Amino acid sequence: MSNVLELQDIRRTFSQGGETVEVLRGVDLSVKGGEIVALLGPSGSGKSTLLHIAGLLEQPSSGRIVIGGQDCSRMNDAERTLTRRLRIGFVYQYHHLLPEFSALENAAMPLRVRGEGAGAAEAKAAVLLTHLGLAHRLKHRPARLSGGEQQRVAIARAVVGKPDLLLADEPTGNLDEKTAETVFAELTDLARNNGIGALIATHNLELARRMDRVVTLHEGRLRAA
Repeated sequence: MSNVLELQDIRRTFSQGGETVEVLRGVDLSVKGGEIVALLGPSGSGKSTLLHIAGLLEQPSSGRIVIGGQDCSRMNDAERTLTRRLRIGFVYQYHHLLPEFSALENAAMPLRVRGEGAGAAEAKAAVLLTHLGLAHRLKHRPARLSGGEQQRVAIARAVVGKPDLLLADEPTGNLDEKTAETVFAELTDLARNNGIGALIATHNLELARRMDRVVTLHEGRLRAA
């Protein structure tokens, strides 16, 4: 499989109290299609910043970002937004589902944003949700779902558009151990089976060891675990 994500010499600095703080100091990372990479590092090490840069949500101070073979480094805001819609899926620790919409409507949202009709989009979302064991919950709003069910809807929403890249920030961090195991397995199986490269930030060492590769962010630089 070819690389779906390439980060080349990514640097990110912030000005704080008149001083320059270096969060990322020349990060190089590639992720192949279908590969699951764990991103470790202590709180405050810059994991979320790195994910935001990889997901085109934040600009690096310098460096090159290539997603699905497309150089994203010099894109304008409209081009970055379009690339996110078409090529990237996101899963966060907190599901960020829209409370006024059903599980089915939430999962179908990325396709609707792309311009697909409600019927076609929801049909695709229903297949994914059924695969995740939520066939009986399609019409339920988030408030009526358990934490694990809500996160499964968030996973379906992230992969329904068949992105090249999946970025996850502590996707099981808000779940109990048993539910976390199940949700993690479902997330990684969907990524592998659909050829989606995944970069998953986690504090869970046991889950990290079950991924294809582990990298650690330390003092602004990546190193293989």
